[in-house]
Amino acid sequence: MRDAGTLGRLVGATRCALACCILAASAASAQTMDIYWVDVEGGGATLIVSPTGESMLVDTGWPRPEGRDAERIVAAMQEAGLERLDYMLITHFHTDHVGSLRELAAMVPIERFLDHGGETEERNQQWRDLYLEVAGDARMVANTGDVLSLGDVEVRMISSNMELISETLAGGGPNPHCEGAETRPPASAENQRTLGALFSYGGFSFLNLGDLDWDMEMKLSCPVNRLGTVTLYQTSRHGAFDGAGAPAHLRAIDPQVVVFNNGPRKGITAPHMYDRVAEMPRVEGIWQGHLALTAEGHNTADDMIANFGESEECEGHWLRASVQADGTFTMTNGRNGYSRTYTVR
Repeated sequence: MRDAGTLGRLVGATRCALACCILAASAASAQTMDIYWVDVEGGGATLIVSPTGESMLVDTGWPRPEGRDAERIVAAMQEAGLERLDYMLITHFHTDHVGSLRELAAMVPIERFLDHGGETEERNQQWRDLYLEVAGDARMVANTGDVLSLGDVEVRMISSNMELISETLAGGGPNPHCEGAETRPPASAENQRTLGALFSYGGFSFLNLGDLDWDMEMKLSCPVNRLGTVTLYQTSRHGAFDGAGAPAHLRAIDPQVVVFNNGPRKGITAPHMYDRVAEMPRVEGIWQGHLALTAEGHNTADDMIANFGESEECEGHWLRASVQADGTFTMTNGRNGYSRTYTVR
């Protein structure tokens, strides 16, 4: 197996391969950076496609019968004009984030695999073993602070294997929201190992920290906010804001648009979880993968929700962000075609 050293040592060796991928990229994604939130009902599956057609999938969803989640990912890839994935990034080895990897790898070619490089608890070992088997020699370990490029899109690793970036990014600094802020004990060690990333394209930024927990969010944002502000934020832990979504962290990153990658009964399971975002004065839009059935009256507008009803009724519609080089981006609901355009602050 290839040496699973730092990502930085390996990026240079793959430039030729990346150039080939760029030449073969679909014209469908030639003008915008596109982000698809594939409906895996409270699992993780986020597809990023650069303006030059390079691609990265973050997580694969659940091990559903007959490859349901893998098929939904492939459908989103087809919508984006992709026939292969350049990178598969697994945030951590929980079932809902890596469960469909084997089925997906049987459906589409995957060039490289990224993970946090750590061990895991016995209850998660089968998923780490599955990942290592599928990734084989194409595995690469991504360390905190590593940076790679998807064409014009920069991907910076914010967290990995219980380590957080030490530098303060542009726009960061002392966080006034830390004084008196609530702290909570660490969640599971595997959540704390999450490989989280910040994607940047021009003035636009997208933060995906997987299942990073409240404790690690506070370390990342207090007393100094090391991230600065972000344009688009995918809620950590699917919006389950008892174990994540620390207010001092959310106020520091000050997202313009928020996407809950929740399920009908996972993620937003109580009113306060949605309200924590809705009450932030500078949030311009909230989009949801699902109507939260246990938080009636505490969901975003129907046009901005991709799926309704219980799992057995779910058709698996996606959400998409299309980002222009001029700093505008458009969110679109795959269920009804509803869209709204925002300008990066």
